[in-house]
Amino acid sequence: MASITIDLPDSQFQKLQDLARVHGIPAEALLRASIEDWLSSSKGDFTQVTDYVLNKNAELYRRLA
Repeated sequence: MASITIDLPDSQFQKLQDLARVHGIPAEALLRASIEDWLSSSKGDFTQVTDYVLNKNAELYRRLA
């Protein structure tokens, strides 16, 4: 497993710790879950936009081919 180190302003670090405490999990677990969610949703969003553009312009693409 790879690791990464980032610098956070004290205010963001405190918010992260507070949120993790509310959920009863370590801050690292909260960050890992957030990153996994972001990575999976970003791909889905991109795929949705791509499908929309391809479908919207399908007739144009057929004419240009």
